Amino acid sequence: MSNLTANDLKTKSTAAIEAALADRSVAIVTVRGKERFVVMEIAQYHYLRECELEAALAETRANIVEGRFVKESPVAHVKQVKKVA
Repeated sequence: MSNLTANDLKTKSTAAIEAALADRSVAIVTVRGKERFVVMEIAQYHYLRECELEAALAETRANIVEGRFVKESPVAHVKQVKKVA
């Protein structure tokens, strides 16, 4: 991963981001020497988001197969959510 400082972002703007992503898919933005943010091209973000959603779908399907779910009315569900919160 490439590192990019907050100061670079202030002074060079998107040119600094483009340079940091020239040969890597992800760049870390550091603020006062500490890693704070990740910058990536939107296509990479969409790919990661899709992977996250696929993982959630797989987990949900596994829960259904293993019987880890509750069937209830919307009113009962709202009561349960309010009780937990």
